[in-house]
Amino acid sequence: MAQLSDDCFAFGGPMMSVDEAVSIIGSRIDAVTDTEWVDLAEADGRILATDIKAPLALPPFTNSAVDGYAVRGADLPRETEQAFPISGRIQAGASASAAIAAGEAVRIFTGAPMPAGADTVFMQEDVRVDAAGKVVLPPGLKAGANVRPAGEDTPAGHSALLAGRQLRPQDIALIAAFGLTRIEVKRRLRIAVFSTGNEVVSPGAPRGAAQLFDSNRFMMTAMLKRLGCEVSDLGILRDDRTSLASALKEAAGSHDLILTSGGVSTGEEDHVKAAVESVGTLVLWRMAIKPGRPVAMGIIGGTPFIGLPGNPVASFVTFTYVVRPTVLALAGTMQKRPVPLPVRAAFSYKKKIGRREYVRVSLRKGEGALEAVKFPREGAGLLSSLVDTDGLVELGEEVTTVEPGQMVGFLDYSSLV
Repeated sequence: MAQLSDDCFAFGGPMMSVDEAVSIIGSRIDAVTDTEWVDLAEADGRILATDIKAPLALPPFTNSAVDGYAVRGADLPRETEQAFPISGRIQAGASASAAIAAGEAVRIFTGAPMPAGADTVFMQEDVRVDAAGKVVLPPGLKAGANVRPAGEDTPAGHSALLAGRQLRPQDIALIAAFGLTRIEVKRRLRIAVFSTGNEVVSPGAPRGAAQLFDSNRFMMTAMLKRLGCEVSDLGILRDDRTSLASALKEAAGSHDLILTSGGVSTGEEDHVKAAVESVGTLVLWRMAIKPGRPVAMGIIGGTPFIGLPGNPVASFVTFTYVVRPTVLALAGTMQKRPVPLPVRAAFSYKKKIGRREYVRVSLRKGEGALEAVKFPREGAGLLSSLVDTDGLVELGEEVTTVEPGQMVGFLDYSSLV
């Protein structure tokens, strides 16, 4: 398990900015070191534990990029077309056994190895075969055309994929092209997930008149699984400080991160903060972010703890900007902040300076640019505002107003989870 110091997240300011939070997480969390070997077919989404150096060049031999005719560069027609006798035929997968002689052409197919001496290929649609069976080649082609040199893609010994990379399908393709079948990856993070509060019950359980079905736990679990984590769904913790503290302490012993939602505000029935302080150390992150200001983070027995707000939109946004970078840091992967897409605002908005805000929007086609249309209702408890929109407009700390027609930064949900 991750073992962090109790003052790992120490922060002296009254309100933490989003950038400060991400910076602290990235610089003060040590990644897990345990690794395992997996079959290549199971490696998508896993974190590479060691660099992969190319064990062979790609392509491993010089080959034709097209179906056509291979010739020597020294024999290329200069002013007029020229007929060449066809001395051989090489298919993909076959060996080029004989070298090409001066003044000859070899029929060749895409991916087939170039015969010794040949360095240029004419595309078959650019040539013709005359009545004598010779191929007539036009002038003007440059030497080296339509040929893939050995190592053009990746030279042998090159560090093709670096440790810490979260593998994607295209990365899997490159590893397969090297002929590798098993690779070493970081083990999956083990995350404990709780919801808190007397007001929520699990879907399928009897619901009281003043209770809601729990949605945050399932949303957080889905988001964590998209990050490649193993999730322990530990249910709902009721509003009792002693039982909260006991459950959190027990979870710390077998998980890399503890994640809760609800109970981190300052109300009399918000017991998570006190429970964490009784079994560990907590720094309450009053982040300068909307939705989602009440976020708690601390250490319980060396295991990091994050408490998210109970409102689902606030939980979603703070997961993106607190939990996601924490998970990536623990996993030892390279972190890339999503880059907002410039779009044109189709709404008016006012906000406080010094706070970053995220506005739920849908995109539509406008004159010369995509337009962001604000969800018609406010409220951090509106799940429909996440379901019926395309993403978030990010308004930086220095922004105070948005007017229709102004360019703003849009983040698609797919870039956030």
